Amino acid sequence: MTALAEVAGKIRSKNAGPFWLTVDIFCETEEAYTRVSNGLSTEAVATRFGIPEDSLRRFDIADLQVVKFSLPRPAIQGTPGDRDMHGASFANLLAGLEV
Repeated sequence: MTALAEVAGKIRSKNAGPFWLTVDIFCETEEAYTRVSNGLSTEAVATRFGIPEDSLRRFDIADLQVVKFSLPRPAIQGTPGDRDMHGASFANLLAGLEV
């Protein structure tokens, strides 16, 4: 197995409003996309984020060679408990997952 960061061209996370975060996994080749799409389980991603699997939304977009996950923010954006206002650090949590 290989780490996701070694297969994907780029892993990016960002704010998707005050209640949601989005993580995009961009693949540079069709082969990399297929490997990520087939090898990265929704269960593993939910476990890494510490959320129930049914809270995670997954989108496999073959035309763009992107796998996208949307998840509820741990704290509402801008509240005292929000440690990452832009959601930029969440991508790093997936980089080491095996695919």
